[in-house]
Amino acid sequence: MIRVFRSPWCAGLMVLMTVLMPASGSAPDPVVVFEGARLITGEGSAPIENAAFLVARGRIAAVGRQGALAVPSGAVHVDLSGKTVMPALMDDHVHMGYRSGESFSADHYTAQNLLDTLDRFAYFGVAAILETGTGRGDLPYAVRAQAQSGTRYYTTGSGFAMPAAGPGGPMQDSIYGVTTDAEARRYVRELARHHPDMVKIWVDDREGRVEKLRPDLYRAIIDEAHRYHLKVMAHIVNLDDVKDLLRAGVDGFAHMVRDQAVDAELLALLRERPQVFFLETLWGERRDIYTAPPAWLNDPAWRDIYTAGDRIALARQFEPDPAVNPQTRARARAMAKMSLQNTATLQKAGVRLGLGTDTGGMNGGQFFGLATHMELELLVREAGLTPMQAIVIGTRNSAEILGARALGTVAPGKSADFIVLDANPLEDIANTRRIDRVYLRGKEIPREAWKARWANQP
Repeated sequence: MIRVFRSPWCAGLMVLMTVLMPASGSAPDPVVVFEGARLITGEGSAPIENAAFLVARGRIAAVGRQGALAVPSGAVHVDLSGKTVMPALMDDHVHMGYRSGESFSADHYTAQNLLDTLDRFAYFGVAAILETGTGRGDLPYAVRAQAQSGTRYYTTGSGFAMPAAGPGGPMQDSIYGVTTDAEARRYVRELARHHPDMVKIWVDDREGRVEKLRPDLYRAIIDEAHRYHLKVMAHIVNLDDVKDLLRAGVDGFAHMVRDQAVDAELLALLRERPQVFFLETLWGERRDIYTAPPAWLNDPAWRDIYTAGDRIALARQFEPDPAVNPQTRARARAMAKMSLQNTATLQKAGVRLGLGTDTGGMNGGQFFGLATHMELELLVREAGLTPMQAIVIGTRNSAEILGARALGTVAPGKSADFIVLDANPLEDIANTRRIDRVYLRGKEIPREAWKARWANQP
């Protein structure tokens, strides 16, 4: 629980002293006090009205009400009266490097494109992303080390599936295809040398089109990964697979159960392992959730940074497609409805949910950052969660899933990663897209300069 300081004598003195201590031979950075805004901390508690918080050396030093904090002399004051501040978002399920505008190809998997995509997430106030299973070679780890400002890059590197049974399209050859216990364990050890942030496996037969990862193989992968203290996330669709993976020791799921309703047996298994997580990727199912073009297609928050072709392509996704078999469409809509129902059920049961979008993948498209905000809207308008519940999922919960201890909330000692909004998202979740400013690692993101850069790109 965040501590709200009401006296200048309890203003997080130890945290403040720590962050103000200059590095050897350098002058201390100025303290900045942001004051006057409504502050949503990310913990799920009521917002702090007329709040103030101190930032020094990229970290939150103290949080309280305006006038109740001890502010060092010489501090820079930033007036946020009339604004709402919330923690920067997290997106724990994306696929990086394959999208460049409307083009979807492995040819785009370059350091430049990965870094540009991180900037697009930063533009929308996303503090960290997890690339899930489609990293190629050593490049994602090199970019992870290079990304020392803006959005943090977490990666699972290459994922695991039966040969040619993992992700689709140009991502298909990015995985480890495994067929034996020894092979699975050897590849995990190879992956572990890169110190990935998690391990991704695919347990899905794509409705009978490919072979599903066998239980003996995913047990070997989970066991070997745990030897290296690596968590394992599974791509799943079916309830029965989820139950067996839980018994095998899996740590979390990259999607929601979509074939049938969550039952009492699953809930009992989850109560035994409260750290297990589910990422709902409703954005990836948007075409089957919406039955008509959504109003947000005209949202000014995103229209200025995408090409006309991008905008047209997104709008067309919500038009009837005569090439899709009616039975196929009906089944997809039923699965999307089940995904929404199960999301609400697990939230009510207290299961840990995190935010994912599948952006950059087969269904996620090229709308990096925007999709992260739209996931919040889908959670509220379609799954029936409250705006506060959705915000906690997209901030604190998703940071905890990544083990990103410095992120997810606005609290003393945390990294100063927050979004300044023009309106209150607790009144309308769409207001998370009414962004005035974004601060990551204590620095304001140059959103207008980046918008101009993207507008001039071919």
